[in-house]
Amino acid sequence: KKNMATSASAARLCRLAGRTVSSLSYRDRTAVSLLARRCYVTTSTRKTLQFRLDERTAHSSLDLFKKNTGVIYRILGFDPSQVQDNPERFRDWAVVFGDEKITSGRHYWEVTVKKSQEFRLGVAEALMSRDDCVGTNSSSWVFGYAQRKWFTMTSNKIVPVTLVGKPDRVGILLDYEAGLLGLVDIGKPAIIHTIRVQFKGPLCPAFGLWDGELLTHSGLEEPEGLK
Repeated sequence: KKNMATSASAARLCRLAGRTVSSLSYRDRTAVSLLARRCYVTTSTRKTLQFRLDERTAHSSLDLFKKNTGVIYRILGFDPSQVQDNPERFRDWAVVFGDEKITSGRHYWEVTVKKSQEFRLGVAEALMSRDDCVGTNSSSWVFGYAQRKWFTMTSNKIVPVTLVGKPDRVGILLDYEAGLLGLVDIGKPAIIHTIRVQFKGPLCPAFGLWDGELLTHSGLEEPEGLK
């Protein structure tokens, strides 16, 4: 009962915080001041997507590092027979998934790409065939970079993306219900290019890598101003 009373009191003070502080009693003003930050955290921030790369899905040519937030491409890689065999692992392509499944909501993450010259970033259905590469089928949607050019790719169809140069780090914005996947210039910030699709079923962050390394950054708030 004491915990319930405390919760009710906290809720009341959160509501009081919406009124002008000068209209409150000294006791309430003090309590509101103490709880203001807590109220802000619980009411003003949305839940952010936090993920790591899923080693179980990683192709044998990919090594994970920095507590499974980064991935590096090894030209020779491991002998596939030396990697634990499981149905989650990509067998023919240098692909790895994030370890969170997304079924709703609006989510944002960033990827440091400065140490790679050939990669793909986006999302894929969690149950996508492990014999395919991201971008080559109808259950994956990616932004790619190769031969110093950006492009989008799904169902093996490539569409050029107009982007001058190559930033060190880019953002990925996913709005599940709106059917939007955006590549974000984090310097402005602004959406450079958008893929529109009606998503079905659970999605995972998806990465393909054929050179250098990528470092993922999740648990981030979406930048202000993105549509």
